[in-house]
Amino acid sequence: MKPNGKKNWLLKLQPVKFAVTGRRGIIKFKGIPYAAPPVGQLRFSPPAPVEPWSGIRDALEYSPVAPQPQSNLEMLFGAQKAQSEAECLTLNIWTPQSNSSKRPVLFFIHGGAFVTGTGASLDGSRLALRGDVVVVSINYRLGALGFLYLPDTPEASANVGLLDMTAALRFVKANIAQFGGDPDNITIFGESAGGFAIASLLAMPSAKGLFHRAILQSGATHPLGGHPEEGKRAGDKLIETLNLKKGNLQALRMVPAEEIVKAQIAIMPDASGGFFIDRPLRLGPVVDGEIVPEHSLSAVRKGYAKEIDIFVGSNLDETKLWNLLNPGAEKIQSEGLEKGIKAIAALTGKRESQADNLLKIYQKTRKTPRDIMDALTTDYTFRIPSIRLAEAQSLHQKNTFMYLFTWQSPFKCGRYGAMHALETGVCFRSPFSYGGWYLSQKR
Repeated sequence: MKPNGKKNWLLKLQPVKFAVTGRRGIIKFKGIPYAAPPVGQLRFSPPAPVEPWSGIRDALEYSPVAPQPQSNLEMLFGAQKAQSEAECLTLNIWTPQSNSSKRPVLFFIHGGAFVTGTGASLDGSRLALRGDVVVVSINYRLGALGFLYLPDTPEASANVGLLDMTAALRFVKANIAQFGGDPDNITIFGESAGGFAIASLLAMPSAKGLFHRAILQSGATHPLGGHPEEGKRAGDKLIETLNLKKGNLQALRMVPAEEIVKAQIAIMPDASGGFFIDRPLRLGPVVDGEIVPEHSLSAVRKGYAKEIDIFVGSNLDETKLWNLLNPGAEKIQSEGLEKGIKAIAALTGKRESQADNLLKIYQKTRKTPRDIMDALTTDYTFRIPSIRLAEAQSLHQKNTFMYLFTWQSPFKCGRYGAMHALETGVCFRSPFSYGGWYLSQKR
């Protein structure tokens, strides 16, 4: 593969070594770089076009993942992947054939709270075979390296993780025909943080025209998310933790990536399902006024994404996944439930009396404190944001649809219900995905 000199993400394909799998043959292209290594002066900068190379480039192995802390899910499964800041901006392609058939393209954005994950976490072979489509998955910069917001340092771009996604989309639009895909029929889909990222892409000028439909799974756009003051608070705390001066971008660019990840871990809340009276520090997309000009819900409500067909939804018992990761969470009593509801009410600016009314409403259909808390947090984090996005988009686009995934895994006698990420196993039909593993477990 060899890019041309116009720096427009177009590749001239030479013969490429590839791996073939599946009884009827799916061709896999792994670890294809779509942008230059984001290191040195390119750290905290928009992605640059990938440099040309000569000869044949193997596409046999997944690339290292973006620098990140080990996630609780990976710890549960014992999965550890090599990390590399220099080699992480890659994508993977699964196609039935590299011919001129112009198959629909499904472009997947992985989840992981914008701090963990990889495009290699789900194999697109079965999906490509079942739908006769071309499947693409990507890596993008995560955590502080992808979403650090430093308004006092204008040379550092915000939302570079989102810009990585648009760079990958430009690459796909320019080159996917050579892999049997149709550049004029691209659907982006993502789960969890991938869904929240898609909501941001719907409001981004740089993403205009790069995709035609969007599927948001367990992630939409939270009315309280993406505010610049919250992003600035996280950025300031990270700089303080690294013992650096504000505005010294060169010094920050010289800090080893693993030290930035360690500092990030130190300032982030424990992701165990607890609640905070003070808003916890988060890293993710920020409404910076430039890359993301305004909150995506506001932009969609005004018709900014009116040309995009949307399918959005959530799972019935999303936050039961965090009970699995934190067994102590199941021991919640009435006192802890009331504290959690009041914390959510405080975050949303509601009065304490309104929290009491909310509890009474959920007690009508959910019996135990744990079930009530799970229903409330699922609605607050996932279901209500999905409804709000669909309502906003339906004002301008008739092809706006919703789903609710209710199938419950039999794992642990159904204790975790239709939890977060369970539907990914259905989508990809992959027993090796997190969702697929829990689909397959017996009582």
